[in-house]
Amino acid sequence: MLASREAESRLRTLESELGAAHARIRHLETLIETDPLLDILNRRGFERELTRAIARVARYDGSAAIVFIDLDHFKSINDQFGHLAGDATLQVVSDTIVRSCRNSDVVARFGGDEFAVLFWNLSEEDAHAKARTLEKRIDELRLRLAADCVSVGASAGVTMLDGSDSPDQIIRRADADMYSRKTAKGRAPRHEPALRAVS
Repeated sequence: MLASREAESRLRTLESELGAAHARIRHLETLIETDPLLDILNRRGFERELTRAIARVARYDGSAAIVFIDLDHFKSINDQFGHLAGDATLQVVSDTIVRSCRNSDVVARFGGDEFAVLFWNLSEEDAHAKARTLEKRIDELRLRLAADCVSVGASAGVTMLDGSDSPDQIIRRADADMYSRKTAKGRAPRHEPALRAVS
């Protein structure tokens, strides 16, 4: 009887330790897929969500869109004001994007000054309208850096998800559309222009 109780106690202890280990693994996985500066998904986390979204679109014939956002003058902020100012700019932009999205949408920092958003249940027309809204809201931001007030600007490309696509194909399309948009707006010169000072 004593041996049985000791075995049960040991089993409960092992189960508790296993549960704690699983929780720790989940926590570490979250850290690996989260941008430490902005507390949104990073590229790894976004690609995981994109893979799931492709499978869902293929299975249920739903609609989803990717909006790929690139800041227009971010390098100039880092060069003129330093990386702390660049970090602050990314935080303001990230907050603006998150506030412009629904809870069901997925926002990520894709890398550097690039962001990606997965929008559910949008038509292609609505996705383009959403991209223009995000551009406008970022363009309207006024950043107080040192004694200057500057505007950073953004260009946003759009692609719809297709259940037969790979994540790489979707990302390439969104990136290509973003660059076409940047070129059309005159914001893709060989050398990045100086920041736009605003009053």
